Amino acid sequence: MNKQLIEALEWRYACKKFDAEKHISTADLDTILYSIQLTPSSYGLQPIKVLLIESKELREQIKPIAWNQAQVVDASHLLVFCHYTAITPAAVDQHVELMAHTRNLPLEKLQGFGTHVKSSIENMNADHVTQWTGKQTYIALGQLLLSCALLKIDATPMEGFDREALDKLLDLSKDGLSASLLCPIGYRHAEDPYIALKKVRKTKETLFETR
Repeated sequence: MNKQLIEALEWRYACKKFDAEKHISTADLDTILYSIQLTPSSYGLQPIKVLLIESKELREQIKPIAWNQAQVVDASHLLVFCHYTAITPAAVDQHVELMAHTRNLPLEKLQGFGTHVKSSIENMNADHVTQWTGKQTYIALGQLLLSCALLKIDATPMEGFDREALDKLLDLSKDGLSASLLCPIGYRHAEDPYIALKKVRKTKETLFETR
């Protein structure tokens, strides 16, 4: 068992009180963002966008939308995970072109892949597409949580917010986006009462089953 990985995961928890005076370094922030960029996604499409909210004024506006959770303002940075509410054939074409360019392949070799992806998406109704793209943000969130834990940076994922109000505040619909998750990141305050609490998890025998 990898000691470094397990210790990092045992160290992390959903921080309730951030130290507003501590800020993530540029180097660590770049590492965190790059880890999100490397997140796997269905067909490699990355049908998500992550907003880095640095403006204190904007974060104060988001706070009441997020049920007045103080982490939104007190954390070093606030990430808003968004998903595209539709995937157009043009978006698939752009992805295929990027694949061809990145891997130095003739575009013709990827046309079959592009046709398959378009066909798959065309067979989904609008609600299915939105649910599917929304799920991709959770994969990215998992990668963020692990990366932050390894860097000893706290991250607190949040679903507790008014999605429609946040979409309106950030004017997300103009870009075909909708918010899925909030995640403040930063450093825990020494007075956070949750620091010393032991994790409550199911036993290995209960959680896993071999068949």
